Amino acid sequence: MRFLNRSAGRLSRHRRRPVAGLLLMLLGLVLTGSLYAAFAPSSSADSAQSDQELVEQGRKLFLVGCSFCHGQNGEGVLTQDGNQLGPSLAGVGAAAVDFQVGTGRMPMVQPGAQNPTKPQAYSEDEIDALAAYVASLAPGPAVPNPEDYSLAGLSPEEREEAVTRGGQIFLTNCTACHNFAGKGGAMPRGGYAPNLSNTTARHIYEALLTGPGQMDTFSNGNLSPDEKRDVIAYLYSLREQPEYGGFSLGGLGPVSEGLFAWVVGIGGLVGFAVWIAAHTARTTKKKESAAA
Repeated sequence: MRFLNRSAGRLSRHRRRPVAGLLLMLLGLVLTGSLYAAFAPSSSADSAQSDQELVEQGRKLFLVGCSFCHGQNGEGVLTQDGNQLGPSLAGVGAAAVDFQVGTGRMPMVQPGAQNPTKPQAYSEDEIDALAAYVASLAPGPAVPNPEDYSLAGLSPEEREEAVTRGGQIFLTNCTACHNFAGKGGAMPRGGYAPNLSNTTARHIYEALLTGPGQMDTFSNGNLSPDEKRDVIAYLYSLREQPEYGGFSLGGLGPVSEGLFAWVVGIGGLVGFAVWIAAHTARTTKKKESAAA
């Protein structure tokens, strides 16, 4: 009995030592790591399988709706005279697909100088699948996160500063095609810069990132994500700005305003002058020579 009490006391003293606490902590870490190693591989495998299924779904949609112009593997198609029916999609990334298909520009009704916007032909899930397939062809820009282009988290002071910075960027790089109000304009070879008044923030960001059509590409190396968001803030501020002059005349600048001034303004004055001359009171007195 005395021996058992001595052994229990010796064990109790060992438990109270710092080494025992360290051993318990190491044992807990080993058990935690073992459990994570047991469950983590299955989660990764499920995610990879889900991505592969999305790519396969996108490939099926691509073969039906896109392969005629872009080829069965996205390699592009050339006509017999050497013109390009559809460009190669290797490296354009998921962002380009989300922009082109999300705005209705793709699939095109028929080849032309520029594909206009129209209602979407695919659902959002189908667009995600197409984007996943094209992204699997080669590395390219990914679809941006809402945090990249959203203005919701900005305070009034931060938004005002963003509008100022974005206005400087837009007036320097974009007004030559889209004009100062973002209303669009004519381009060479039958193209045109579209009106940005109704374009969503997400698609504006993707257009800057991918450079569709004749537009330059503003990658993150040229314009940072914050600078792209500043441009979006400026364009959105134009939508909230009242028309102090009355008629906006399409916001096309001095061309439409000058044409309105010449046709309506000066033309109206000339017409009024002709009307006055035609209705001027004439004298009824006869000349003295006729009376004689």
